[in-house]
This record gives sequence, structure tokens and C-alpha cells, in this order.
Amino acid sequence: MCVNYLTVSRQIAFDWFRTPIEASDDWRDEIYRDHLAPFIVHDDQGQRKGVVGSYGFVPQRHRPFKALTEQEKLSLAAGQEVQRKRIAMDTMNARAEDVGSRLNYKRFWQQQQLCIVPAQAVFEPNWETGVHERWRIALAGEPFGLPGMWRSWEEADGGIAHSFTHFTLNADLHPLLRRFHSDKEKRGVAILRPQDYDDWLGSKNPEFARALLQLYPAELLQAEPAPKAPASRQAPREVAAGAPPDVQLDLF
Repeated sequence: MCVNYLTVSRQIAFDWFRTPIEASDDWRDEIYRDHLAPFIVHDDQGQRKGVVGSYGFVPQRHRPFKALTEQEKLSLAAGQEVQRKRIAMDTMNARAEDVGSRLNYKRFWQQQQLCIVPAQAVFEPNWETGVHERWRIALAGEPFGLPGMWRSWEEADGGIAHSFTHFTLNADLHPLLRRFHSDKEKRGVAILRPQDYDDWLGSKNPEFARALLQLYPAELLQAEPAPKAPASRQAPREVAAGAPPDVQLDLF
């Protein structure tokens, strides 16, 4: 799965994807979980429109709370304040094969609430040397669109925010993408062909949309090692203010 990618600027979104982004939000070049980033939808007239939302279908602030421990229950019973912890959900990627049966995804897949996530590169872990090595995967000299799905959330202040995910496929037989990850099953990001952008965004039929989900041919992809910059140069991941640490739980 891909949990880190390079997004595009407003100018690239307009020039390459023919999509204006009117939202005033700013975003970083390199995107991780819960970072704001642009994605593309169809408006009511079937025209492309840029939206800004958080990467990961279920943002941290909307994830369920962990079950209370016995000590926390006692503290609450005594009238003490308890800082509830939220579970961590890896919802940056949706598995195309079973998206229609997953609790957090199935309603939006049936409604075909689809989007395009514009990217310049994705990053994947390579373990061929026996140690983790970060690699950059891109197309030759051009941005590309990841097929995605989005939703909206009502926030505590009454405002509306958006979030998105993008799709992955089994890559066990892909000449390039099978080289990444240490999991038994290899996964790769689906990439849309430019001629399919509006068909994807305008789809009303899950089976039609599913047919557009494909891995890009290996010969059209470029891959190379891309070590991270020193930690001191990396900006911290954006999470809700005062949010407690994540505790990982696989719900998908």
C-alpha cells in the first residue's frame, strides 16, 4: 500500500488536469496520513472541480475511541477527566477487490462518490537488500491521476470537511510493483489513463468503475531509490491539536 506521495501545485492541477482549485487551503508537496491535499471531482454540471481534503478516508479526529481500560472506568466513576485514545486506521488506501463490502467504504462505493488524486510520484518500501529502502515511483516526466473515493464530515464547529482515499490492486504478477513491500501479498496503486478521467469521475455504476481500475504497465513507470531527508528537515505530521497517540488496530 502507498501511504506517502507527492501531490501537485494549483498550476499543475490547472495546466495538466484542467482543474481549477478555488479552495483557499494550502498544502505541502509531500503528503502523509491526515495531511491536506487536493483531489478532483465532477461538479453538478459534470465539470472538473478541485477540492481540498485530508489524506485517509477516516481522519484521526473521526476515528472511534479505544475501549476504556478498567483504570479509566474507575477514574470516570470518580469524576476525574480521562483523555480518551483513538484507534489508528490505515484508510489511505482502499482495496479495489473488496471495497464494496468494507464498513467504511461500501456506502460511498455504491454511491460512486469517486475522485482523482493528482500525484507526481508515490513512495513504496523496497526490501530486496534485506533492509527497508524507500523508492520513488513515477511516470516519465508527467503527473498522473490515482483513482480515489471521497466523503464529507460534519465537524464540531458545524463546518464541513472532506477526506479521500485511493485504490490499490494485487501486484503479485506485476514486473515492477511486486518488488515492493515485505507482505506476502504485493499491492500496487491503481493509476488512471488520462482518457478515462471523466469516465471515472462520472461513473454511476460500480462495475463500470471497477473495470477502470488497473495497474500501470511496468515499462511506463520509473522507479528509483529516494531516501528521506534527515529527520530534522521533516515537518511533523499534522494531527488534531491535543490528539493522543495512535494505537494501531487493523479494522480492514
